[in-house]
Amino acid sequence: MSTGTKVQPRLLFADAKGTIYDDPDLLLLCRRGDELAQPRPQDLTPLPEGSDVFLLPGRRAVGLDPETGQALALEENAVAAFVCPAHTVTGVAAYATDQGAPRLPLMAYAAVGFAEGRFWVCAKRVDEDRRQVFSGIPEERIAQGARNLLAKYPKNRLVAHLGRCALTFCCPAAKNLALGRFEAPLPTARTCNARCVGCISHQPEDSGFPSPQGRITFRPSPAEIVEVMAEHARRERRRPVYSFGQGCEGEPLTEARTIAEAVTRFRAGGGRGTVNVNTNASLPETVEPLARAGVDSIRVSMNSADPGLYAAYYRPQGYDGLAAVRQTVGQAKAHGLFVSLNLLFFPGVTDTEGELERLAAWVHDLRVDFIQLRNLNLDPELYLELAAPFVGGPSMGLANFRKRLKKHCPWLEFGYFNPYLGEREAPGAP
Repeated sequence: MSTGTKVQPRLLFADAKGTIYDDPDLLLLCRRGDELAQPRPQDLTPLPEGSDVFLLPGRRAVGLDPETGQALALEENAVAAFVCPAHTVTGVAAYATDQGAPRLPLMAYAAVGFAEGRFWVCAKRVDEDRRQVFSGIPEERIAQGARNLLAKYPKNRLVAHLGRCALTFCCPAAKNLALGRFEAPLPTARTCNARCVGCISHQPEDSGFPSPQGRITFRPSPAEIVEVMAEHARRERRRPVYSFGQGCEGEPLTEARTIAEAVTRFRAGGGRGTVNVNTNASLPETVEPLARAGVDSIRVSMNSADPGLYAAYYRPQGYDGLAAVRQTVGQAKAHGLFVSLNLLFFPGVTDTEGELERLAAWVHDLRVDFIQLRNLNLDPELYLELAAPFVGGPSMGLANFRKRLKKHCPWLEFGYFNPYLGEREAPGAP
């Protein structure tokens, strides 16, 4: 780590074969909304282990000429980083897009450069939890854990689904289940009542980018769900978390009855730990039965507290957009649930003045407990097109965004993962 001097990473670019070079004359630029600028010192981090650096097809690298102060585009490919979990992107890769360039896949595209013998990325660590760090764990151990579960529960369709997720899709949540640690995934819903632009389990053929995961094709029975929960409880004894609402499913609240029955059975059998639902919070009437069943928390996915920008990204089908979300969160707090926002952060959109003001008021009024600073995974130009009618003004940066939100809502905590809440009494009615 550099001390006493400001790190100024050099621009990276890639040739047609994918070999990455650093430019001796140009400095790294990043994009924050419509602004191209050098990264702020507080926005840079040495590239964390488990991150990937890759070229961007049909996009030319853009860097800063320090002598003229001008941004220059090269002929070579732009480069970006997909930063490992627990880190939030502070600046998007800067590039010039060629005509006919393909849409980029569903990833976050952090600006990355090179200085002092290492890569530096525009991202900051927001959670010290090592929940999705697998360094030092042999792949064979994970694979064997998945095979053991499949052999132990040969008739459980949910186990079979999660085994494929661990062995084929390398899903971190499924890998943790195979290892018997941290958070157990419980995909349940086949359908969804939103058409999120960045949905990772279902994309229309004309979207320009494929879904990286397949969606579950069956409704697990409560008995199948309880088997998975009980198995995880036996193996993860320190801080077990169980989460409905995974990347390989639709909206779990559409299966609230099944979830409530499964959680009721699990709790009746002495099941301990934090039961969580990752949700778009579209169906407020489902909250009370889930709380009575023994659900502890919900994590609400949001990109904005602006109803227009929310609707542009989530494209609700059958619920009243952000108004329904607000009502669901209100019900969750009234019934004693811990509420996190899964805030899909995008530099130059989320951290603008208007967005901060709306979000701060929303969080303050509803007494939201926690914000998970997740990255919005989408082609940056596509998201900026969606956001343009609703957002304007400069980026204040992730650090200032957090500081000001915390000042407005002093109780609020930040992280990246669903927290283990300890052993709580059943939330029930207020």
